[in-house]
Formats: sequence, C-alpha cells, structure tokens
Amino acid sequence: MLMLGTGGAADGATLSRKKAIWGPAATNGISNFPIYADLGVGIYQTAVSWRDVALTRPADPTSPDDPAYAWPPEVDQAVREAANLGMQVSLTLIRTPAWANRGKEGKVPPSRPEDYADFAEAAARRWPSVRLWMVWGEPIRSVNFRVHPTGSPNFYVKPGASPSAPPGFTLAQAAADRKYAQLVDAAYGRLKQRNRRNLIIGGNTTTSGDVDPFNWVRYMKLPGGRPPRMDLFGHNPFTSRKPDLKKDQILRGTADFSDLDVYLPWVRRHLSRRGRNRGLKLFISEFTAPTDVESFEFPFHVTRKVQADWLTAGLKIVRKSRWIYSFGWYRLRDFAPAPDGAESRTGLIDGKGRRKPAYRAFRRG
Repeated sequence: MLMLGTGGAADGATLSRKKAIWGPAATNGISNFPIYADLGVGIYQTAVSWRDVALTRPADPTSPDDPAYAWPPEVDQAVREAANLGMQVSLTLIRTPAWANRGKEGKVPPSRPEDYADFAEAAARRWPSVRLWMVWGEPIRSVNFRVHPTGSPNFYVKPGASPSAPPGFTLAQAAADRKYAQLVDAAYGRLKQRNRRNLIIGGNTTTSGDVDPFNWVRYMKLPGGRPPRMDLFGHNPFTSRKPDLKKDQILRGTADFSDLDVYLPWVRRHLSRRGRNRGLKLFISEFTAPTDVESFEFPFHVTRKVQADWLTAGLKIVRKSRWIYSFGWYRLRDFAPAPDGAESRTGLIDGKGRRKPAYRAFRRG
C-alpha cells in the first residue's frame, strides 16, 4: 500500500489493491486520477479494443510500433498517470478485427488464438508497467462473445452431478467454451513469456448469461481436455440484493455476490490442473447498484443510501477474504442521459458532480 496526500483528502489516502474501479482517465479534459487516489483505488481498470487498434493486419503483429497499430492515447495517459501514483492497471483486451475472424463482427472470436496472443504481446510491450491482463469481458453473454446462440437456456449443474452436459447445453455453447479457453491459454503463454510478473485473468463471467456461469466454468477446456492456464478468475457478481455470504442462491444457475462462497469452489474444482491454477482467487472486476431512476443496464435501481450500504457490505467481505483479489466498482460517474432519455446512474458521483454516499463508503472501505 502507498500513502498519498491528495487535494481531496487532507489526511491522505491509502491505495489498496483490494479496491479497483472503472472510469475514464479524464472528464472534460480534467484528470480523474486525483479522485481515484482520494478514493484509495489501487487498480484502475480500462479496456482496449483490438478491432479499433488494428484495422488492418500488422506485418509484425508482436511489435507495438507496427504502422498498422493505432494505440488509444487515453490509455497511454491512464497507464502513465496510474504509474506516477503507484496504482496498478488492469487492461481488458476485447473485440476482434475483421481480418482476424473472416470479416465477422467484433464479438466473434478470432479464427486463430495466436493472433489474439500476438496482440496481447504487442500491448504488453506498449505498456510494460501493466501487470493485470483480462482476456475478454463477460464471454458468457452472446452480445460480447458470439459463438454460442443468443437466448439459450441456462442450466445449473450441481456438484457431483453426471459429467454429461445437462439438457439445453448445446454443442455450440461448448464450442464457445473451448474457443475462449484457447484464447486464455494463448494469451497466458505469451504474456508470461514477456514478463513472469504479468497476471492473466480468465473466465470473466457474470451473474448469468446465455450460458450460465457454472456450465461455462465446467466446459472451459482446451482441445485435450485440460483447463487453460490463468492466474486469477474474473467474475462480475451483479445482484439485486445486499451482499451476504450467508444467503442461499437466489436463482438456480446464477452466481451473484452472495453466491461467491459456492461459486469459487466450483471454479477451483473444474479449472485446477496439475502444477497450475490451484488456489485460484476471484478478481471482482465489476460490481455496482444503480440509483434513483430506472437503469437501461439493470432491471432494478435503489436509493443512494442503499447503494452505499451494499458497497460497504461487499467491500467488507472482500477485505476479510484471502480468496478475493480485488473489488471493482462500475463506474466513477453516472452516465449522462441519452437522447432517448435512457439513464444508468451507477457512479459514485452524480451527473451534477456531487459525491453520493457511496463515494464516502468506498473511500472508507
């Protein structure tokens, strides 16, 4: 941990690896990093779109200096400012260029996992101070990772159940698992070769999806049947109830915050392999509770007081746990209303720049 004095905290703030956040590097041209330091954020999270960075196939895909690459300056800024403050950075590598998936949409994975690994290596060479690398985000949702069909039913496989796929779990869904596993393993090999201190975050499930998180974990295997290599298992445990590990599952096949003590043993059971992946920890990349108005992202909203209460409860669990690496909040600021009026007020700061009670809760946590 690092003690910092910031303009927003006369007594300084302690940066903690247990606290992560998604949010822009700057708002209206003004850096947000003094705010992140005031909050005690130890990990700043952002994403890099492979599709936007590499519109054409690079001649030397592992070199960040290949002219085909157009790296986002906002990520350069974020990595630089985070390093100056002693924060870690987590980069999520998403979206496939058309040249890498036979002209399909960005949500369709690359035909060759090696192409993704090449890009990961180039990114690691571009930003050598980055140590946390996330392979895709929420691939169990077909809107993000389109191998499995949209709208497929979810099924929960109980521990000790038959190894055969349950009814409704299709071959296409299993193919998505295998494709994703290859991306994770390929990225792992390349990023570790670049720097052994790099940590690769795989899985990256969420509470529910077109494939439920339990089945995703169970069938996330390489062609030979082994699990892919990874250092941390990412999960976004969104929920419509206060985090409490004493609670039972709210719905079969889901894994919200209160289910983490059930979900992690399942993850370890199915993703451990000899010499690797044993004792996997959870990396909570995203958690939030929208406030005030109906959210276009979530089917519920709460009061600002409840948002702070849920955040406090979640951070308390994470602080006490040795098996949770970090707690990520989504996002710093509320989204501005869209032209059609749609809103999502998930931030710690509202649209008028006022700090919500959750801001103080996060800072105290």
